[in-house]
Amino acid sequence: MRVFVTGASGHVASAVIPELVSAGHTVIGLARSDSSAAVVRSLGAEVFRGDLDDLKGLAAAAHQADGVIHLAFKHDMQQSGNLTEAVEADLRAIAAMSTPLIGTGKPFVGTNATGALALAGFDGQLTEHDTRPGGLRIDAENTVIALADDGVRSSVVRLPPAVHGDGRYGLVSDLIAIARATGVSGHAGEGNNRWPSTDVRDVGRLYRLALESAAAGTRVHAVAEEGITIREIAELIGRHLDIPVRAITSQERQQHFGHFSMFAGLDNPTSSQITRDALGWTPTRPGLLADLAQDRDLNSRLNGQNSEAPTTSS
Repeated sequence: MRVFVTGASGHVASAVIPELVSAGHTVIGLARSDSSAAVVRSLGAEVFRGDLDDLKGLAAAAHQADGVIHLAFKHDMQQSGNLTEAVEADLRAIAAMSTPLIGTGKPFVGTNATGALALAGFDGQLTEHDTRPGGLRIDAENTVIALADDGVRSSVVRLPPAVHGDGRYGLVSDLIAIARATGVSGHAGEGNNRWPSTDVRDVGRLYRLALESAAAGTRVHAVAEEGITIREIAELIGRHLDIPVRAITSQERQQHFGHFSMFAGLDNPTSSQITRDALGWTPTRPGLLADLAQDRDLNSRLNGQNSEAPTTSS
């Protein structure tokens, strides 16, 4: 297939693109800068210059492709407090890229986060059959799924909060950064809330499987570990950084976690059994805690051998 990939210079794409290329697909990656274009080329993809606001360009690239994997999102806009605008931009981009695929049976693979449903009020273990009518990034997920009614083989990959690998740890990187800044590795309350996790290379393989064979209108979960308690994560961070581990009360949460406070208490246990059965996906890479424990760059920084801060974005 000739596959158009947005977010092609990001962390998830660093595994998705090589996985696609090794399987014989041709990848065209969206890049908005020279530096992003260089990353895309290094992964083995062709470059399509543009961004999520270039709706005509997105439509043209999708028209020339045999399938689309949509990884991009305006995270910088979200982090600056403009989540609504970021979601609206995402919906416009989805419409632009999906319109040329209508009636073709071609695949369109979208992206959401398992945590989006928890933030929207879902309580309990999340499965692929669980949905929400709207809110946050859920509108985009439902828009992609609805494309199945228009002759598009659409699917959505839900990513866990902790997609880890190559020194990056998803939202756990934020916890590490906050611990460094405050001198305390904190967890909300007793820290019994759980986050699922997956190595980014297993995530890359799942995107390929979804592109190649996911049934129209399906949601798949890129989840290897169903739920690790935040207390376990905080304790490991504390040992690494040699700082105290402490429960952060509800009254202290905003001051300690800042903009991250909305995620700190998130409970998001998530199953991927339906995905594994449907697509034959079996994660094989190390778990989150094992990955953190063997991070040599992190250990060398802690030993004073490297003064550079780690990459914390995902």
